Amino acid sequence: MNSSKQNLRVQKWVASISVLLLLVKFAAYYLTHSVAVLTDALESIVNVSAGFIGLYSLWVSSKPRDADHPYGHGKAEFLSAAIEGTMIGAAGAIILYKAVQHIIDPVALKEIDLGILLVSVTAIVNLIVGLLCLRTGRKNKSAALIASGHHLLSDTWSTIGIVAGLGLLYFTKIAWIDSAVAFVFGLYIIWTGYKILRSSIAGIMDEADMEILENMVRLLNANRRENWIDLHNLRVIKYGSVLHVDCHLTVPWYHNVAAAHREIEALAILIQKEYGQSLELFVHNDPCLPISCPICAKADCRERQHDFQKRVEWTLENISENKKHELY
Repeated sequence: MNSSKQNLRVQKWVASISVLLLLVKFAAYYLTHSVAVLTDALESIVNVSAGFIGLYSLWVSSKPRDADHPYGHGKAEFLSAAIEGTMIGAAGAIILYKAVQHIIDPVALKEIDLGILLVSVTAIVNLIVGLLCLRTGRKNKSAALIASGHHLLSDTWSTIGIVAGLGLLYFTKIAWIDSAVAFVFGLYIIWTGYKILRSSIAGIMDEADMEILENMVRLLNANRRENWIDLHNLRVIKYGSVLHVDCHLTVPWYHNVAAAHREIEALAILIQKEYGQSLELFVHNDPCLPISCPICAKADCRERQHDFQKRVEWTLENISENKKHELY
């Protein structure tokens, strides 16, 4: 299945399930009057909103490129994640306000045991759906699905904490525990929102993804071909699930266009095997110069002007530089 379609299908499930869980949590709040349960319910409002925003963004990002968007629509995923992060932070702020309000003006709680049961069920469902989102998002390099997965998992952990707090309240009858639990998880939810917002802004600003770059450098070093004399000016940009890679590849100067193209094809196949078919590769071919001879291990080169001395190991630092490598 096409990765964009798979992402869209998973997000449809996320949006639908989030509506059901919202209803369950508000039912639990209606039964218990617990501000901790209200914390969970308020975050679920964000889940529902974010779920449908994410669904829309994945629909937009799955659209083919057009004249107005020659690089596709993948940036929509980062905008979705930014909105989701902002909404999570706002929900956390509301939770802090309600927690302080209930400390000042306590509300009598009731049917805590039933409330614990209901919110426990929502935690299990969120855990399953969140893990599915993360697995699919990481496989398809989808910022929107990864954000949804982190959001659902943060909701799971906060629900587990709330269940633990409600259990302690149930047995001790200490009323302020309810508000204290809500306050702690309000802070946690704000932190989660900040991390999602920070990540999405990095994507919008085309910030270098060091993890992808480091993995790609290891991949290229391990599978280096004889005619890949040098590789530099490597850059990677993510547009949703599409990875755009461009670099300068130095090949023997006497290669014709067909031979040079074969080396580019080999480079594209290598990266596609690791990162999937959603890849755009732009390679500028450079001819080798005499300064390349000491780092060129090509055995049968009849144009060699200097003896081979040692291969330059590509690193994250030197492969990103916009200049050919040389020993001295």
